[in-house]
Amino acid sequence: MAWSQGFDETRLLIAPDNNSSSTNGVGRLLSLRHPKTGIATCYLLVDDVLQEMHWFKQPYSSWFLGDYVTEDGRLYTATSVDPIFIFLPIFEEGRMKKGDDLGKFRQLDEIMLIDGFPGYQHLLSIAEKSMQLVCEVKEIGSSKFFRLDDSKVICWLYHKVCQLKQTLLTLDKNYAAQDEKDTLSDAVSILGEYLKADPWLNLIEVMRKEPEKHVPNSVESDVGSAVSQEKNKINGRTTRAGKQTKKAKMETESHNIKDMFSRASRRKN
Repeated sequence: MAWSQGFDETRLLIAPDNNSSSTNGVGRLLSLRHPKTGIATCYLLVDDVLQEMHWFKQPYSSWFLGDYVTEDGRLYTATSVDPIFIFLPIFEEGRMKKGDDLGKFRQLDEIMLIDGFPGYQHLLSIAEKSMQLVCEVKEIGSSKFFRLDDSKVICWLYHKVCQLKQTLLTLDKNYAAQDEKDTLSDAVSILGEYLKADPWLNLIEVMRKEPEKHVPNSVESDVGSAVSQEKNKINGRTTRAGKQTKKAKMETESHNIKDMFSRASRRKN
């Protein structure tokens, strides 16, 4: 039985608690396409925070909830997910790219109109805020038009890999003890759960060939600033005479990221 069938029955869910007095805490279950597989998957939307649903069940289990016993002994959890992962394949299709053409600028309500998935219409405000990190945006009067930008996606992916790699080091001392390349492999494998092999691997390849060009130091955008901070950490450990070494290290890491994506993709296939 799919988890969403019979949802009128009481079930046990563990989810983040937003204690802000300015929010109502009312959640909405949405059926959206999984960003990697395209399969209909349930998400929870609470106070403009998108959360992905997971569940776990042991054989012959149930829950005692006060004076009530629920037959469904599954434990449901909801964890926050970066909505850009969810929107990437939608915006990739939405720009209607052909060959070397960059694609079309389109309004959000057009891009987010997905047959069989009305849940995306509840995410328009989230998409407008988040997708500016990875899209070109043009304003004509009061209307905004979006088009996915490959270079911005490259920066965003690079930052996500670096950020997750550093997070793993703080979660478990075993990560700090293992080889850096193995930690990078784990980070890419985790992100690979939310990414299609194509076209994102091709973008990683572009970054590998020209890392200095496609991973900018610019602080004109949030993504550029975040990537710049990551590169400044490297600069702080690099002498003036070691600039070529720094560049070689970035090229090697970019190559490793692409290589790890490829290995993760082959394991899933």
